[in-house]
Amino acid sequence: MSHTPQDPVETEVRKTLVATYQELIVAGLGIGSSGNVSCRIEQGMLVTPTGIPPLEMRPEHLVAVTLAGESLVPDQMLPSSEWHMHAAIYRARADTQAIVHCHSRYATTLACAHRPIPAIHYMIAVTGAREIPLAPYATFGTDALARSTVDALGAGCACLLANHGQIALGSTPGQALKVAQEVEELAAVYWNTLLVGGGQELNDQQMAEVEDAFQTYGQQR
Repeated sequence: MSHTPQDPVETEVRKTLVATYQELIVAGLGIGSSGNVSCRIEQGMLVTPTGIPPLEMRPEHLVAVTLAGESLVPDQMLPSSEWHMHAAIYRARADTQAIVHCHSRYATTLACAHRPIPAIHYMIAVTGAREIPLAPYATFGTDALARSTVDALGAGCACLLANHGQIALGSTPGQALKVAQEVEELAAVYWNTLLVGGGQELNDQQMAEVEDAFQTYGQQR
């Protein structure tokens, strides 16, 4: 079953979240119904339901739950099997308003090889860290995976999930998607450097300079 919200603000949030989920597939970050997205709301979060392909998703399909997994709307669809992971991140990270989880090809390849992504390119600073870490393997949809992910993320906004995929955080669904796209690009670059004998990583001083430069990078508001 689905839910049609009466609150116009929630309606817009739902539309944005569905558009983000669909863009994830269009951008090549997943296939079928793999991956999931969510957004924090006052009482908990909105998260994509389980088993609905992105291009078939409608705003009323999104599932509203508390951060303990309790349904906020009667007779709605079942949430993504990864709702535990989303909820655990929101509980641990007050700065996070949206989450994108996907099985993008290169990030997942490195995750299956248990290789975190080092500072091979300065754009790693987009993730708020000098390495995209690897969360140890745990079965999908479990509290163990949720704990593993929160621990690996630390204060950063992206990590790989061993033998699984990647997860990215943001202040909006669109920003979280951009981080996920950057993670995938960094994963592809790192993968290709490994094919030619390995790349040269940026050192701490170089990354500190990048982080300083990022303070005034782009359009400042």
